Amino acid sequence: MKPNRNESGRRQQRAEEALYKAVVALENTREVRSFFEDLCTPAELQALVDRWQVVEYLQKELPYRKIHDLTGVSVTTIGRVARCLAGGSGGYRTAIDRISH
Repeated sequence: MKPNRNESGRRQQRAEEALYKAVVALENTREVRSFFEDLCTPAELQALVDRWQVVEYLQKELPYRKIHDLTGVSVTTIGRVARCLAGGSGGYRTAIDRISH
């Protein structure tokens, strides 16, 4: 019998929460690096690194085209990162605040 959407959604939420707990359990950048290298393909990891690099350049108020020229990240992705930085869930802002203190 195929699970219904609610069961599937709850299972997905539990799996997502387990992933976040795994990340929080890591103790230093070496452990986090190892975890992400195991978890992600090289392309997925590069996409995450690219987005985080875009955050840095957006904080410096560089134009999208300049960021694209520096990183090779598409203007569309830069725009998405900018929208999340300005009005997303607050994750970028939390990370920025924590590492800058």
